[in-house]
Amino acid sequence: MEHTILLGLIVTIAIATVINVFLKKLDIPTVIGYIFTGLIITQIFDFGENSKETLSSLAEFGIVFLMFTIGLEFSMPQMKAMKREVFLYGLLQVILTGLLFTFLTYHFFNINLRSSIVIGMALALSSTAIVLKMLNEEGEIHSSSGRVILGILLFQDLAVIPMLLMISIFTSENANISELLLNTLISAIIVFFILFVLGGYFIERFFNWVTSSSSEEIFLASVMLTVVSASVLAEYFGFSYSLGAFLAGMTIAETKYRYRIEADLVPFRDILLGIFFVTIGMQINLLVVVDFGGVILALLVGIMLLKALILFVAMRPFMQGRSAIKSALSLMQVGEFALAIFSLASSDGLISEEINQIMIVTIVLSMILTPFILKNVKSFAYLLFREPTQLRERALVSTGFKNHIIVCGYGPVGKRLVKRFRENNILYVILEHDVKLVDTAIEKGESNIFLANAAQKSVLEHFNIKESLAIFAAINNPHQLRLICENIDSFGEDVNSVVTVKNNSQEESIADLNITHVINRRKTITDILAIKLCSFKNRELS
Repeated sequence: MEHTILLGLIVTIAIATVINVFLKKLDIPTVIGYIFTGLIITQIFDFGENSKETLSSLAEFGIVFLMFTIGLEFSMPQMKAMKREVFLYGLLQVILTGLLFTFLTYHFFNINLRSSIVIGMALALSSTAIVLKMLNEEGEIHSSSGRVILGILLFQDLAVIPMLLMISIFTSENANISELLLNTLISAIIVFFILFVLGGYFIERFFNWVTSSSSEEIFLASVMLTVVSASVLAEYFGFSYSLGAFLAGMTIAETKYRYRIEADLVPFRDILLGIFFVTIGMQINLLVVVDFGGVILALLVGIMLLKALILFVAMRPFMQGRSAIKSALSLMQVGEFALAIFSLASSDGLISEEINQIMIVTIVLSMILTPFILKNVKSFAYLLFREPTQLRERALVSTGFKNHIIVCGYGPVGKRLVKRFRENNILYVILEHDVKLVDTAIEKGESNIFLANAAQKSVLEHFNIKESLAIFAAINNPHQLRLICENIDSFGEDVNSVVTVKNNSQEESIADLNITHVINRRKTITDILAIKLCSFKNRELS
């Protein structure tokens, strides 16, 4: 038996390697290769239930480490800034999608109400693993649509908790709903206290102590200890492993070790994610595909189109059409947590084994299609909603600016700075990569704002950074801020640069770059700095 398992692992790795080498040459994501590897090896080997469960348990940590690295990019202040994406957009998506599928299941498929509710709510979930992996690879995680997608996925992860509670209530004749809810609330408070309060106090001190050993091996082991401990803690109190890992990442995001940890974990995370996608492929039952091919195809098309339509309609009043359609297409699949919910519902007798197998194959097929959709989501979005270039066509014209101040970012800080410059008759130019902010500003009469990415060297050359008096970076996104600072640094020491950061961790992340002034952002400090820049400008011109 042991030799069979080892041989199976060797063959699995070999098949995955060969398939992915060919797929990468065709620019097809490795996710597809891993899923087909899982499908192939189930036709060759009989691993047995114990081996499959062991492999699935190992694969689950791929999602755990993915959510941990995502958490590293979102500290508590950033989560507060994303409350709209998480608690408004996420709630709308889950409730509207869940209710529609519950209605359709109950009225058109003759399934009892409790089972219909379980099916409907499970179908509202999307694939955190595939979507976030693809967004990271495409560099879209910090775009406007990326933030919406991430916010909705985070809410979906939270929604898994009441869904599991719902199954417990439906299958237990003596379930006390108020007691279950109270226990969940108490558990949430305990987990939050341990991870954020105690963890926030001890975590940086712990890593300071670990790094005193000057051992990369010990440091990586301590990171894994932190991730796994937080995951097990969350699971012990009734939450998902991935939610605990995400909260641990958010706690570490406030420390100076954030970027080092992220760099160390990426290869390890991607290997475990590969195992996870192999286990997804192992769940495809070809006999079910043959027997119910037409039903599965109809369900696949219907579910994905309905999910995309619901999300687009729900998001359209809050954002531009392109961002809404990109978000809708990115989340139109059904995710891995739905597989867990259907498995539990089937074992508890809420749905039949036949329905469970049909839904598993449908879900896995929707996940297989997702990488292809995400690869082309921009093309779909721009095909359906062309950019309103009329207001911004002048951005491509040579500006001829000289002795000016470049402001990168037109958020709250950028707007206050621009207001000061305008009041003091200072020549300025605003570079903003958010289409909506640019259009809105232009419609309100702002003539010196341009749709541009300040992280690109050609953009700063176009706006004559060498002849500017100063360049001011007021960006909320820490990764984008780092890229902009690297771009500024590439122009040499003659550039007078001012960068605002929100905390010590962000300040340390750009400490190795040649930035003239780095300021921890506070409203009063920003206003004072704006006045000083105005004074500096006046002195230079005189």
